Amino acid sequence: MKLDILVFAAHPDDAELGCSGTILKHVALGKKVGIIDLTRGELGSRGTAETRDVEAADSARILGLAVRENLWMRDAFFRNDEEHQLQVIRKIRQYQPDIVLCNALEDRHPDHGRGGDLVNDAVFLSGLTKIVTDDEGQPQQAWRPRLLLQFIQDRYIKPDIIVDVTDFWQQKVASIQAFKTQFYNPEYDEPTATYISSPEFMHIVEGRAREFGKNIGVTFGEGFTCRRQLGVSNLFELL
Repeated sequence: MKLDILVFAAHPDDAELGCSGTILKHVALGKKVGIIDLTRGELGSRGTAETRDVEAADSARILGLAVRENLWMRDAFFRNDEEHQLQVIRKIRQYQPDIVLCNALEDRHPDHGRGGDLVNDAVFLSGLTKIVTDDEGQPQQAWRPRLLLQFIQDRYIKPDIIVDVTDFWQQKVASIQAFKTQFYNPEYDEPTATYISSPEFMHIVEGRAREFGKNIGVTFGEGFTCRRQLGVSNLFELL
């Protein structure tokens, strides 16, 4: 299956927080979108790897994903090295996405920046024909997506581009709230409180989206960074 957009996220729920409005918008446009989580988030203070597997599947249905997979890398201990790069390269070559979205290159959680660097390197390496990979014994062709963007996470980073997600805001919130063990949920009996499980955290998420939206004249936006300059063929396509 070829995907139009493939999202790599260090943890289940990273994509929901960072770019689920963009995912929903492009699914509504008829694009095939997938998420590959690098880890199961097994070291999270709340819930378990198993509960997060279920929550990720619930969110995938809300988002209308064509595929959601997990590479089972070690939460907090995966590295940007040859072994892990090859795992990502195999998935890029398998799904041949035109666009890849990934974690912020700098953030509060060290997995986010490391995950962003891992995917950035793998996207480039995936286009080298002399790197040989296979999918269930079948040789894979080299493939390099034409666009790589990083979604913005906890730390404020000035975006290079902002996507209007106003029409999909409520669905984005629903996809986040599918992770019942991680975010504020008065029905979940878990004594451990975390930064993201407080009621205030979702206000922070909304405030960031409103700020990005204000900058392009809409209600809600999602911001992305890019390591290269972006161009358009028609100035009238800009908001």
